[in-house]
Amino acid sequence: MCKVIGVKSLENLVERTVPPSITIRNATRLGPGVPETEVLERLKHIASKNKVFRSYIGMGYTNTITPKVILRNIMENPGWYTQYTPYQPEISQGRLESLLNFQTMVCDFTGLPVANASLLDEGTAAAEAMMMCFSQAKRKKNMFFVDQACHPQTIACVKTRGEGFGIQVVVGDYEKFDFEANAGNVMGVLIQYPTTDGRVLDYETFVEKAHSKGAMVTVAADLLSLALLKPPGEFGADIVFGNSQRFGVPLGYGGPHAAFFAVKDNLKRNMPGRLIGVSKDVDGNKAYRLALQTREQHIRREKATSNICTAQALLANMAAMYAVYHGPEGIRAIAQRVHNLTSVLAEGVRRLGHTVKTESFFDTITVELKYDAEELVLAAADAGINVRQVDARSIAVTLDETVTKEDLYDLLRVFATASFEESYRSGSKRGNFAPTPILDSIAKELGISAENPAQNIPQKLVRTSKYLTHPIFNKFHSETDMLRYISYLQSKDLSLAEAMIPLGSCTMKLNATTEMIPVTWPEFAHIHPFVPVDQASGYRIMLQELEYALSEVTGFDQVSLQPNSGAQGEYTGLRVIRAYLRSQGQTNRDVCLIPVSAHGTNPASAAMAGFKVVIVKCEENGNLDLNDLRAKAEQYKDTLAATMITYPSTYGVFEETITEACEIVHQNGGQVYMDGANLNAQLGLCKPAEIGADVCHLNLHKTFCIPHGGGGPGMGPIGVKNHLAPFLPGHPVVKTSGELAIGPVSAAPWGSASILPISWAYLKMMGDDGVRKATQVALLNANYIMKRLEKHYKILFTNENGLCAHEFIIDCRPFLESAHIEAIDIAKRLHDYGFHSPTMSFPVSNTLMVEPTESESLVELDRFIDAMIAIRAEIAEVEAGKQPRDNNVLTNAPHPIHQLLVGEWKREYSREKAAYPVEGLRRKKFWPSVGRVDDTFGDRNLVCCVGATFLCRLGRLWLLDTDSSLLLFVHRSARAHLSRSTSLTRYTLIRRRRWSL
Repeated sequence: MCKVIGVKSLENLVERTVPPSITIRNATRLGPGVPETEVLERLKHIASKNKVFRSYIGMGYTNTITPKVILRNIMENPGWYTQYTPYQPEISQGRLESLLNFQTMVCDFTGLPVANASLLDEGTAAAEAMMMCFSQAKRKKNMFFVDQACHPQTIACVKTRGEGFGIQVVVGDYEKFDFEANAGNVMGVLIQYPTTDGRVLDYETFVEKAHSKGAMVTVAADLLSLALLKPPGEFGADIVFGNSQRFGVPLGYGGPHAAFFAVKDNLKRNMPGRLIGVSKDVDGNKAYRLALQTREQHIRREKATSNICTAQALLANMAAMYAVYHGPEGIRAIAQRVHNLTSVLAEGVRRLGHTVKTESFFDTITVELKYDAEELVLAAADAGINVRQVDARSIAVTLDETVTKEDLYDLLRVFATASFEESYRSGSKRGNFAPTPILDSIAKELGISAENPAQNIPQKLVRTSKYLTHPIFNKFHSETDMLRYISYLQSKDLSLAEAMIPLGSCTMKLNATTEMIPVTWPEFAHIHPFVPVDQASGYRIMLQELEYALSEVTGFDQVSLQPNSGAQGEYTGLRVIRAYLRSQGQTNRDVCLIPVSAHGTNPASAAMAGFKVVIVKCEENGNLDLNDLRAKAEQYKDTLAATMITYPSTYGVFEETITEACEIVHQNGGQVYMDGANLNAQLGLCKPAEIGADVCHLNLHKTFCIPHGGGGPGMGPIGVKNHLAPFLPGHPVVKTSGELAIGPVSAAPWGSASILPISWAYLKMMGDDGVRKATQVALLNANYIMKRLEKHYKILFTNENGLCAHEFIIDCRPFLESAHIEAIDIAKRLHDYGFHSPTMSFPVSNTLMVEPTESESLVELDRFIDAMIAIRAEIAEVEAGKQPRDNNVLTNAPHPIHQLLVGEWKREYSREKAAYPVEGLRRKKFWPSVGRVDDTFGDRNLVCCVGATFLCRLGRLWLLDTDSSLLLFVHRSARAHLSRSTSLTRYTLIRRRRWSL
């Protein structure tokens, strides 16, 4: 490989690729690499220090039972967790269908017509809801009211986000909020349903009042409770969001968990995050895709109100499968059982002489005790139980689906600790006093049974509407059927288990099995994020060791693990810079310099942090225009706050002038933020902090081996130098930082903590030598592919030695004129060869950006190279007129089996050429499951739920299509009515202008 590149060794390659001015000065101190078995033994020892108590803390997090068929076949399955975001729908139909199931589930439970495919967590979803209200008000109103009964971490996340936009977040009692005193300035309100202390309240009058005053209504809802409670959409909510964690996703010390987010129909095109839609392929078959793929931050950049890039796809798939597995009856049974147990607990507590303050509830009660709350909390801890202390005399308890009668008995014994009821505390050990008679007695006296469920919910708020009515939620309730459904969907998706995914800027590297195994250990999976610190000693050790390792490889003095996506890391780093500048009295510094080549989330993040964005030019060779940077830095020297730089550059080159660029910004009073998207080219060779960065976010879901999960989870911690460390994010529930800390940027103190053992294990196993070697091989693989392809394709942007960093860009623009072929045609044709395509049209339109990573073998690299060379030969056939320009093997790609099995083949090339362009594919081939998907049709006819309708114009008529495969011609006057429906499966047409459903 070195010979092909023209270098003598890996060290020689580094010398000719990495500028000597940034070569690592202080060697990393990770120590030698540790064998896999020893790493697992060490981590098991650390995990054993965690105390797995029965936690009834609630606050948006509850224990849950992950069906084993979902645990083994999705969460622990590389066929699901190694997939990339489904930007290539033809090879992503499985996860797209599952995410559409998730959206449908959310729509059904919330009573709203449109939902996205998940957000990061409930706290940040609340912030996104506020920003939607702000955007809908055209930024002319700046007050957002939050009811004090929302979860504290949610309130804190909303406040953090509001600061960057000058939004006034008012927290108070929703019944006392004076709309008149703030007339014309309230753009939205937020209420919790049920409240954080468990109350189920009738908000209908408040919602009507808010709407009458021009304010939007956002509701944070508990998903399981909506099986029994009236959906917020039915009492007028505009936006409903929450956490789907209790649908089979482990607690994991706070994450990752998929937030859900649903809106009214008129808001769907402004909704943050990813949206799965129903479209059709070139043959007219139904096909799923990411709808409205050009999200807000890419269109509006610095004018955006959201920088969402990563979702929580893997966890959303788990939650969707939980609903598919249990179905509507199973979900309702789980919800009703939780409510029944809570009702029995409430009565038992009353009989012990305490006061249950929560009159109407679902799964949470707040209790005023006869004695100090701290006494009960300590007694509970002695029994291996966590409850939530509300104030000096009150505690709250939240039950969940894992609770047994024995658990309930133990809770009552805790409440009886200082009670006069001798019968409840006569046994000193669990089991000495049989729990069943007591609980059965209470249940019997309350009249609670399977036939007579508890009803501590106001009759007006009892759910009467149906949910999960689509057949997909009503036919896979045995493990056999469920296993086959999961496997069927998996077979439609290309993952790293199938082939290399050579995506530039995305680093689709090996997620080693040893790194993945600890994620589902009970000691990590079943810890509530708000347990007392001493119960999470193992987590603390692991987190501190990971922080140290990340500091070592980047050169930064301190690391915050709270940001739970790359875009969140960007936002957090800039907020930290802003807080530091303010502490120095430099409130005037609000300009952020960003290269024109930057990813759309960069300017969006800067705007969210309260900065004004000024664009810096790039030179023709892709490098940052240093003269323009200097001119802009000097022009704004009195207001310059920061610059955002990606290194190596977005174009895949180590720029020689990076240290000079950092010095220019520092000399003019600004801070340097480095985007860590390309850190996989730096580790062991150079350090961001030594180059000149003050802060850098680290994509753990790229460089540090956390899998992409089909579109999430992500983790985006930040490293900072000492002067910024005091401002790292805090948290209102668990102390994580000092008094100068900015507010939380995620709902949980350490973001998605349960996946951090992956990066911990990676760095332990690699050690100093392994980290350096991995980076060298990443450079080797990229340059090897580039050198072999440069005879066939034009390569953009290399250094003065003709080399790239860890990725390079293929220019497809010449083919548009010579053969009417574009980058998308090459990308789709690669599917026929069994590959995911490289990154398309970023950072340069009509190009392909290739990043092989260090994980791929020479065999796989050559297989990809052979495919690209063969495709170039196919382009040459079009150029030579041997194939038509608009009807050839590339423009028709990909070719699913159903196209090849038609009786009469009417194309200018053979079936064999379409299906088996290289001989090796006859031995092993991944088949796309649909033909090329029609993106335009999907955006114009937006459908985001299974069973929903879509309409297409055919002459003067509208063609209505449904999942029941019943096709009818409907008069266009019916269009307005039909397009508002989102859960219809059968239609009957009765004469002209008269129709029923």
